[in-house]
Amino acid sequence: MDRTQIRTPHDLGGQVRRRRTELGLTQTEVADVSRVTLRFVSELENGKESAQLAGIQRVLAALGLDWYLERR
Repeated sequence: MDRTQIRTPHDLGGQVRRRRTELGLTQTEVADVSRVTLRFVSELENGKESAQLAGIQRVLAALGLDWYLERR
């Protein structure tokens, strides 16, 4: 299991982009599978702070990524 700490929207976007490219997928393909818009995927990867939680969850699921909360 590869764990990466996410502290900012930019961190999340970078990890989404990294995983998408590892899988050889385009933003359009991820958007289609995730039932979100291409714009949503683009803004998520660019760290835009207004991304909706439900959309983020669908994108992460499409890329085979899970997220966890950990108490510090």
